[in-house]
Amino acid sequence: MTPGFSRLRREDLLKTACEVIAERGFGHTRTLDIARAAGVSQALLFYHFETKDRLFEQAFSYAARLHLNALNQIERSERSPRERLKLLLKRCSPTAGPDGWRLWIDAWAESMRNTDLEETSRRLDVRGRTLLREIIEDGVASGDFVCADPDGASWRIFALSDGLAIQWNVHGRLLSRRRVAQLVRTAAAAEVGLDVEDL
Repeated sequence: MTPGFSRLRREDLLKTACEVIAERGFGHTRTLDIARAAGVSQALLFYHFETKDRLFEQAFSYAARLHLNALNQIERSERSPRERLKLLLKRCSPTAGPDGWRLWIDAWAESMRNTDLEETSRRLDVRGRTLLREIIEDGVASGDFVCADPDGASWRIFALSDGLAIQWNVHGRLLSRRRVAQLVRTAAAAEVGLDVEDL
């Protein structure tokens, strides 16, 4: 690493790469676009990330790490299962942070052709679904929830949320933000035996 190139600066470059990729997409983003947005030379990007693919993989891994950190905070929370479920649904809401969802949706498409992106995407998906299942199981054990199949419920809730995220970001005018949130909350409430007002 060159003198003065701190970990913070590297993270700044990865954050900028995520922002540019979310705006332009994997297929339309050039390293020149990222370098300009970050205020550095292309040579510096290639010195530290070697190739465009490597930069994109590390940028996606950086975004995934931030999301995993947020999931870990929810997992460590002392709040009730109901409150943790609300936090997780809010964090993973189809209408939360369009830049983030654009990045994930684009990464999913690229993951069909890139094993590193697929591995990161799968790890992120499994972690979120596992956390949701554990929250539901905790709620069943505490008597807050009624759910005969927490694993199936976690698949169904996230499948709906992911599908609505694609609809919201690609065809945003078809559903309002409020309607999207209501659909997810209604489905989640039904899966765990609550009234939608409880979420």
